[in-house]
Amino acid sequence: MDYKNDIGYRKETLKKLLYNIQKSEDLIVKALYEDFKKPEFEAVLTETNYVISELKDTIKNIHKWANRKRVFPSLLNFPSTDYIYKEPYGNVLVIAPWNYPFQLALCPLVSAVAAGNRVVLKPSELTPHTSAIIAKIIEKTFHVNHVEVVEGGVEVSNKLLAQRWDYIFFTGSVAVGKVVAKAAAENLTPITLELGGKNPCIIDETANLKLAAKRIVWGKFINAGQTCIAPDYILIQKNMKVNFISFLIEEIIKAYGKKMDKSPDFARIINTKNWLRLANMIEPEKVVFGGETDANQLYISPTLIEEPALDSPVMKEEIFGPILPILIYETESDIENVVSRYEKPLSFYVFSENKSFAKKLIKTYAFGGGCINDTVVHFSNKRLPFGGVGHSGMGAYHGQLSFDIFSHHKAVVKKANWLDLPMRYAPYKDKLASIKRILDWI
Repeated sequence: MDYKNDIGYRKETLKKLLYNIQKSEDLIVKALYEDFKKPEFEAVLTETNYVISELKDTIKNIHKWANRKRVFPSLLNFPSTDYIYKEPYGNVLVIAPWNYPFQLALCPLVSAVAAGNRVVLKPSELTPHTSAIIAKIIEKTFHVNHVEVVEGGVEVSNKLLAQRWDYIFFTGSVAVGKVVAKAAAENLTPITLELGGKNPCIIDETANLKLAAKRIVWGKFINAGQTCIAPDYILIQKNMKVNFISFLIEEIIKAYGKKMDKSPDFARIINTKNWLRLANMIEPEKVVFGGETDANQLYISPTLIEEPALDSPVMKEEIFGPILPILIYETESDIENVVSRYEKPLSFYVFSENKSFAKKLIKTYAFGGGCINDTVVHFSNKRLPFGGVGHSGMGAYHGQLSFDIFSHHKAVVKKANWLDLPMRYAPYKDKLASIKRILDWI
């Protein structure tokens, strides 16, 4: 078992992982439902199929991604050939979240294995059924000295973080991300942090409101709003608000019916702690639609909040649930006053037919990634980097970038011996003018 140097071994192991996931797909979907009633469609679309697609792409390209890359040499080193070698970091820790507990555990793991690392995976304790089946799949696929799953709560995470790692990959909240970053700093361990933030969704007077409502309802309420890239609040041109709210309500009912608690397509809140946090954000006098809650079911209906105060609980922190505040603006200064209150978000959405307006917003504000005239879908393109900036995270992955972040890129110059220019060697007398001319020329 030479997972560090044998690319063929890595590839065959990933093929085995692919087989075991495909064979267990029904059990994975069932586990996700048992953990928080994730609908089968969402489980397949956003969890199992996503991982299967990532695996197939990695298996197909692993040799190409792992190959040394020849780069154009510096004329100062003539004659030479220059290369970038990709080598594994070594021991990698992956700490996965609960909201997409299969996808966000397996995708980083796949890339870390492909790059030749040994991996310890800590899945979320809040999704015990999914974590258990992940552990079974990993045990069937990998030697324990190659990939290991460690289950447990916060105390287990703390013990893991107290150890020395060569790379740490964490997905979760900003607060815990700071804890991970602090632990990594003790050993100068490189890290990727995939966090979150208050993602704005800006709608101007030229937008196709009906289509915008449809796309926003899907992006916001998939997984019951428990998505780090979901729109966190709407900022709409003042004169468009009333019509837009009516379109939102229409699309919510189309998606989940009038008895939304009976819908098979709407997930539940992950646990009582998060349910209470979300329930306390709902101000009844501001609710224009929804607002129903059921603690026994951990249910909160898709809820629209009209013009909450910027210092209200729903506007103070990332919502991470099925509550959508709707704010208004009249000028671009109004947009600036709201967006600039918060740290750089993970995602940013603009709905507009005015190309210059959309382009200006995209260039003005810093964010991880986003869409014009849609939500969430930028995540699906493996050729786009996915990651945050500032408080919403550091580092980006997906596709080949995922392989690259788990690889140290080692620079090597292979110098030829058939010519050795004397200019660089001491004594330097009478060489300075000549070397300056050469440096200016190149």
